[in-house]
Parts: sequence; structure tokens; C-alpha cells
Amino acid sequence: MKKAYIIGAGPAGLTAAYELLQQSKEYEVVVLEESNDMGGISKTVNYKGNRMDMGGHRFFSKVPRVNEWWDNMLPLQGSPTYDDIVLDRKMTLTPGGPDPEKEDRVMLRRHRVSRIYYNKKFFDYPISFKLETFTNLGLITDIQAGCSYLASVIHKRKENSLEDFYINRFGKKLYSIFFEYYTENLWGRHPREIAPDWGAQRAKGLSITAIIKDMFGKMLPGKKNRNVETSLIEEFSYPKLGPGQLWEVTAEEIRKCGGTILTNSKVTGLHKNDANQITSLTYETNGEKITVEGDVFISSMPLKDLIAGMNNVPEEPARIAAGLPYRDYMTVGILLPKLNLKNKTKLKTINNIVPDCWVYVQDRSVQLGRFQIYNNWSPYMIKDLENTIWVGLEYFVTEGDKYWTMPDEEFTRFAVKEIVSMGLIDDPKDVIDSHVERVKKAYPAYFDTYKEIDTLTDYLKTIDNLYCVGRNGQHRYNNIDHSMVTSFEAVNNIVNGIASKDNIWNVNTEKEYHES
Repeated sequence: MKKAYIIGAGPAGLTAAYELLQQSKEYEVVVLEESNDMGGISKTVNYKGNRMDMGGHRFFSKVPRVNEWWDNMLPLQGSPTYDDIVLDRKMTLTPGGPDPEKEDRVMLRRHRVSRIYYNKKFFDYPISFKLETFTNLGLITDIQAGCSYLASVIHKRKENSLEDFYINRFGKKLYSIFFEYYTENLWGRHPREIAPDWGAQRAKGLSITAIIKDMFGKMLPGKKNRNVETSLIEEFSYPKLGPGQLWEVTAEEIRKCGGTILTNSKVTGLHKNDANQITSLTYETNGEKITVEGDVFISSMPLKDLIAGMNNVPEEPARIAAGLPYRDYMTVGILLPKLNLKNKTKLKTINNIVPDCWVYVQDRSVQLGRFQIYNNWSPYMIKDLENTIWVGLEYFVTEGDKYWTMPDEEFTRFAVKEIVSMGLIDDPKDVIDSHVERVKKAYPAYFDTYKEIDTLTDYLKTIDNLYCVGRNGQHRYNNIDHSMVTSFEAVNNIVNGIASKDNIWNVNTEKEYHES
């Protein structure tokens, strides 16, 4: 049999492995994963029965094949009401009741709520035109925002940067309030230094015009069948036990189909012959270096690391890859008896906590970028649902910086001090327990040598048995569904002998797409 080696057990790598096993009997499939977890950044961390989602993952796609794939792995439970979910969850807490670790494998249907916390007030995200929004901003700011937006409509900027992208869609005033600081905090660079591509991929079609169109669309008959911008969705699916559950199930299916998954196996090198084909790769496990030969290589590892470990790479692609930037991620899970945030919405929640899945922080006095309330993602994420709130405090950092290198205890104290200053809790002593997680290369960034990435991708396309897929595999800030689609395309090429790689690299490059 031919051998296919797949680097990385994240969404793209596991999708590629499963699809190749389903579509061809010619390949022995081996997945090499650096960590001991399935799902990459989409893994679920289980800390003493409380689960953490690394970054927050909404399962929503406008790609029918992706939705069918998810439903095959974790069937959608339907649209359970609040009372159904709470009753079901409480049953698992009853002595002698069902074991939550052995729940049926299903997706929950969840209501999406994500807001902005600015000036100690909540604002809808995406921005809405409710009376509350105008009241919270104040009359003078409302007038400034309106004039600024009209100016952006009359005079469109040439979009040379992410700053230009946002100002063209929201005006300079709203951009400065709701986007500028958060974006700089996220990337460690001012938006004027970041390519507009990120906005085109992550906020397709999102603008004041789109928000107004959506607002009126909700009032019309047949509103459920209307076209909706991805950033404006109101519902999404979510695995009962967090996103990692989907990839753990996928890994089980891969093994059932005869595939092999090797964990704690870090790929350090790929070796090319004179014909510019990969012939083998080297990985490290338990202090030992192992080199294996293969026929097909599918990589979801960061392009910077891929090229650094490859022999005979021309000078220009090597330079570009070495200069590609990334942003890393830290989160502190804190267990609390309560939050000082009142649920003033009409949404019914467990213990009447605020309904947000996550909240963007636009407070320039703190480093905190976002916080998640895991109770609202799924009630199955919490061990003691009735008495505790499990919150993730998210920080965007750079590997090796002062935050990344802080001991866990010190970083937790720092994070807790920040939320006390924001008024989320009264006293550090309110924290019952905590846990720190770090994720390397969580976000491929769009500055430095990124502007030359086409030269690098053109070179990679010349290596006919190497297929680059996924977020880091293409250095593109893809969602889960688009990462999966890159693997669909790669496997299709392998099985059907298609030489061109353009279809793989063209996934999620369109500026806009609509829900059917």
C-alpha cells in the first residue's frame, strides 16, 4: 500500500485522514500529532470536571457538505428549549443518574450572544441600533458617530490596511470605539499595519449597511430563509462536551477505519529529492528521532516550521516563511460563585447569569481581550452547574513575552486583579479555583512577510506530493469549516490524480458568500 502521512490532529488533519480512508483503499494513513490532544486549538480541556473551549468555537457553516459531516459524527439534537437542557443536565448530577462522560454523542442548538464590554456597559456585537446602544454611547458620541459614518460613505478609503477596511464600513468614530484597541490588543500591532485580507476573511460583508438590512429582514415574512452574513448569525450548533468532543469522535472513527494516530510525535523535518518531491519525514517521540518514507504528505503544521524543516528550499520562499508572524494565546479558567453582571436581556439563562457566550473587552486600562462564560456554551461544560460559574479570561500574547513566561500563579493573580478593576467580581478571594492554558501559534497574522505569501505558496504548489491544509498549514485565519474544506479539496486531488493545487489554496478567498 501507499503511505500517506498527515501532520497535525486538528480539524484539517483529522478531516483529511478520515476522508482519505473513506475514499481510497490504496493508502495506509498515519496522523502525527505533537501533543496528546485531538482538535488542535479546537480541543476541549477538562480541568476537574470543568471544561474549557480554547478560543470559543461556534459550529456554523454555509457549506452543506460540512454540515452533513458534522451531523454524521455528532447528530444535532434539535432545538431543545432552555428547560429541556437544564432538566437533562440536572439529571446527570443526580446520584445514580446518567454519567455525563457517557452522554449520547450529540450537538446542542445554541443561541448566539456575544457583546462588547466598553466603559462598563454592554453593547451588542455586531453593533445594533437599539435605543440602549444610543443611550450607552451618549448624545454627543451618537452625533459624532453618525457624521463619521456619513463621511465614510461619501469618501471611501483605498483599503491598504485593516484600519481602512473597518473605517469604510463603520466610520472612524465607531472604529475607534469598538475595533481599534481590540484589534491592536489581539495582534500586538496597530490595525494600520495589518493587511485588509483579515477583515475580508473574518468579517465578510459586515457593515452598517448589512446590519440595517438584517434588522429589517427580521421583520419580513419568511425571515428564517433570508440571506444572512456569517457574522450576524443568531444560532449555532455546539458539541455537548465542547468542540474537542467532535475531534475525539473523529479520531475514534479514523482508528476504526484502520488509520493510525501517533500522539506526542512532533514532525521536525521533511526531506525532498532532486525531483522536488517529499520522500520522507522525521519526527521526534520520547526523545527518539524517527524517519519514515511516504508517498503523500498532508501538512497542517505552521508554514514557518514546515519550511524551516525542509531541505533545499530556495532563498526567497525560505526568507518569507521565516518572517511569517503569529499571535499566541493564553486563557485563565476561573471558577466563581457569581459574577457582578446582571442579566438585563429577555433571554432566560441558568441561575439568571448574563447570556453571553463570550464578551469582547474594549477597556484600554486592562490587557484582557475577551472572556467566555462556559456555562452558556453548554451546561455540560460545568461540573457544579447550579452553584458555580466557569469563566475563561483570554489574553493574546506572543510566545516568550512577559505574560507567556509568567508562572501560572502569578499570571492568574494578574488576570484576577484586572477583572476586579473592571467590576466583574468584588474580591480575588471570590475565586474558588483556576487553571491556565497556553496555545502556541493560535492565530496566523497578516503583517511582516505575509504581504509576500503568494511567492511562498507558488513554491509550495511545485512540490507535487505535498498538500498544505488548515489554518496554520496555509497561514490563513480560517474557521473550522474552511479548514475542513481545504482537506476535502486535498483528498479529492489525491484520489483523482489532480495535479493543480489552486482549488486547495482558493478556499475562503472570496470576499462574500451567502447562506442558501
